[in-house]
Amino acid sequence: MAKQSAPKELAGIAPKLVEVTDEVLFGDVWERPGLSPRDRSLVTVSVLAALYRGEQLGYHLRVALENGLSVPELSEAITHLAFYAGWPNAMSAITLLKQIADEQTAA
Repeated sequence: MAKQSAPKELAGIAPKLVEVTDEVLFGDVWERPGLSPRDRSLVTVSVLAALYRGEQLGYHLRVALENGLSVPELSEAITHLAFYAGWPNAMSAITLLKQIADEQTAA
């Protein structure tokens, strides 16, 4: 998988945020050996879905698929979190996962 990076178009308005995103979040935290990229993706997707952070969830669902998670595994995680994080959050996340899976199938 290609190294993750903050959207470069944000550097004009928030250069420090882009810098720390690239250097600290993606350059350090995501690279730590304590969890695999696959496991980090599962944690990230679960938290974004649980907190109803749809604007970031689509990106991270795609990263999760690139990092080796399958659509059925992500579906199972989202189903599980419905009982802990709320039904609307899970339904929004699973709808987005279906859209991404459909796009990948069509490509």
